[in-house]
Amino acid sequence: MGTPEPSDTDASRPSHHAPVGAPEPALRGASRRSSRRLPRRAAVGRRSFASTLKALDVLAESGAKVSVRINDLDRGTSVLAGDDFVTLPVAGLGVVPLLLEVAAAIEAGTLDPHEIIDRADLDRVEVSGVWRHLKAPALPIADLAVLTAAAGDALAANALLARVGLPAARARIEQLGLSRTALLDGFRDERGPDDAPQVALGSARELAEIFAALVNSQAVSAGVSAQVAEWLSLNHDLSLVAAATGLDPFAHENDEHGLLFVNKTGRDAGIRVEAGVLAGPRAGVSYALIVCFDDLSITHRLRAHDAFRVLGVDLMEYVF
Repeated sequence: MGTPEPSDTDASRPSHHAPVGAPEPALRGASRRSSRRLPRRAAVGRRSFASTLKALDVLAESGAKVSVRINDLDRGTSVLAGDDFVTLPVAGLGVVPLLLEVAAAIEAGTLDPHEIIDRADLDRVEVSGVWRHLKAPALPIADLAVLTAAAGDALAANALLARVGLPAARARIEQLGLSRTALLDGFRDERGPDDAPQVALGSARELAEIFAALVNSQAVSAGVSAQVAEWLSLNHDLSLVAAATGLDPFAHENDEHGLLFVNKTGRDAGIRVEAGVLAGPRAGVSYALIVCFDDLSITHRLRAHDAFRVLGVDLMEYVF
């Protein structure tokens, strides 16, 4: 992996290294920073993210491509960054800018959230989702947005993309100032030579920025930010980073312990991605982790999954 490109944040961030006596991380560009006064027990993990760096180091040494970014929402600074500028496939996370375009069109009055979309008008796709299993042959756009965000429903996402159009979704990405993010195509069971090789591309830096903008009411508008954050707060996939939160995957939007959590995952063969926002009593962060690996066995897959869960534990230490 190459050296991270300079940015306003990176330019002012001092160089950091692994703890004394620990090997240098293979994830070049990894860094950490924290000046918050903390209890001694918690401070060690929050300053170093040592467990995360070790897990990502193992993945990088095995040949995986890894990109990670964590931003402190209160301070507006980077806590951890490693190859966060690299553009990689992000699979289902590509629906986030699509949902932003849908919400923006609804707010502008150019799209009716109650407009009915007929499933029979769409190409069959079975890679993920629940709509294909339901008896309802048609659903309103607002319900399709919920299925897309909460269940990673490929057919619902394709319905939204067909309705607003790929050019509009791409224009929204450009309007958001995202130069390393691209929505290339809808979901397909098989990709032929004339199809885009991936659903979407992105970088950990921009994914973390998108989620920070959502919770800070800065993604398009306050209303659009709130709507998309509400859709994403219903996400059922808490199996990666979110596994460390202990939240109920089917009812976590109103956590009684005061934990704010919004996330989206992306999965494909050899691709695991998660981005989101996690906020607790002590701090809030936006984060993104992309891992592209050789999915040769269950062992390879579980090693990638384990790195996400280790990151989740470190993030919980940081916000609590």
